[in-house]
Amino acid sequence: MTYDYIIAGAGAAGCVLANRLSASGKHTVLLLEAGGRDSSLWFKIPVGFAKMYYNPTFNWMYYSQPQKQLNNREIYAPRGKVQGGSGSINAMIYVRGQAHDFDDWAANGNDGWGFKDVLPYFRKLENHPLGDSDYHGGSGPISITPMKGQTHPICDVFLKGCDELGYPISDDFNGPKFEGAGIYDVNTRDGQRCSSSFAHLHPALSRPNLTVEHFALVDRVLFDGRQRATGISITQHGVVRTFSANKEVILCAGAVDTPKILQLSGVADQALLARHNIPLVKHLPAVGQNLQDHLCASYYYKANIPTLNDQLSSLFGQFKLGLKYLFTRKGALAMSVNQAGGFFRGDEQQTNPNLQLYFNPLSYQIPKNNKASLKPEPYSGFLLCFNPCRPTSRGHIEIASKNPRDAALIDPNYLSTQKDIDEVIQGSRLMRKIMQAPALKGITVEEVLPGPMVETDEQMLQYFRENSGSIYHLCGSCAMGPDEHKSVVDKRLKVHGLDGLRIVDASIFPNVTSGNTHAAVLMVAEKGADLILQDA
Repeated sequence: MTYDYIIAGAGAAGCVLANRLSASGKHTVLLLEAGGRDSSLWFKIPVGFAKMYYNPTFNWMYYSQPQKQLNNREIYAPRGKVQGGSGSINAMIYVRGQAHDFDDWAANGNDGWGFKDVLPYFRKLENHPLGDSDYHGGSGPISITPMKGQTHPICDVFLKGCDELGYPISDDFNGPKFEGAGIYDVNTRDGQRCSSSFAHLHPALSRPNLTVEHFALVDRVLFDGRQRATGISITQHGVVRTFSANKEVILCAGAVDTPKILQLSGVADQALLARHNIPLVKHLPAVGQNLQDHLCASYYYKANIPTLNDQLSSLFGQFKLGLKYLFTRKGALAMSVNQAGGFFRGDEQQTNPNLQLYFNPLSYQIPKNNKASLKPEPYSGFLLCFNPCRPTSRGHIEIASKNPRDAALIDPNYLSTQKDIDEVIQGSRLMRKIMQAPALKGITVEEVLPGPMVETDEQMLQYFRENSGSIYHLCGSCAMGPDEHKSVVDKRLKVHGLDGLRIVDASIFPNVTSGNTHAAVLMVAEKGADLILQDA
């Protein structure tokens, strides 16, 4: 079968593209998804992400290669295997990033991707309660909900503590004032997750020019003899199927699987392809390189006042929260567990905030038994977590074999630069400093982990090496740039040296953004759709 556009991956970006490219009715669009539909109720309830954390039906449940600087641990890397992709299973925090993040994209040779260029696309995608303004959009498909005024009361204590220490307070991390402590926004609508699948794809499914194929694992992109992408080969329920594209094949499989698809298709470093006996289509050595991620660690505290632990630790407390959500679509079940936090400078030499903090009114251990759980600690507790905003460590994605069913090898190469190590110390010291604020000291019984025995820089670094994990912001593995030896796509997201092939997902980020990456992926998809339609 033949379509104008074939989109590989119905994730956060792919759902946006499927809507935008099919909207006029002029183009036929095929959307391919390796997972199933997002029909479970748990995809709508915000707290439902806990149910998907270790669910192999809806989650690829990838792991990194052993990380040398993290005591050779394999770091968990969940990825959505369902319509909506990782945007259907994430914690829904909506943060665009700092203006200079995108200005750095432009400075890297990508004209048209500076903050002033991408802000209109952020505004286009948003349906914000403040309506249209210089920084927000009021009529877009993705609903944004400020959690301010709805969070657990202990979050106000965190804000008061930051204020006592002289840190600025930000009313809106996506407004003009990024730096400081505040309450996060989430992408929800009426207390339910507002993923790009719900907001973009579901309303478009009735269009006769849009076709969605589920359980369709991409084997490779098909090319003619002139280095033009002509279609795609998939395996669906054990049957190999091929589809042809009149205009373009667009890869939206994310930072792990987009480079994997390119490598399986013969578009990668020729030495890698030779090792796996894959015929060379185009030598692009940057495919799979430049991998980036945010790495975080949590500090645990026992409180002398009630926290969310107390409500979630009993069946009666869960029942009350459930009733409140059922009848009002409000309360803890309607929000992310990541409620407060902010962006801070680790020292006076920083020109911009270089550390992100999360303050959670719930303290829980990430399960290590591959079972979904947000079981609270057995005391009134909360946690404080940090990650560097712009790590400089770079890793790579590489196919394990020529079999598309084999997961790619993920090596983020965490903490491989001195800057990243220095920022771990800065973040650890910052959290200890904030916890000395009078307001926070007044509610804290003790620091449970790492505890008072961890005090020196060396001890803090070792705690981070032993306990840190990904915040699941993998990006950059098919970076945008002008040089085909160092990047994979140009500023119009076209793969260097090939016709009819584009990439629109987090893999094109030249550098990771400061904060959660989902909002930036949605922006890339909105701008990418415009570029594709312009070229049509």
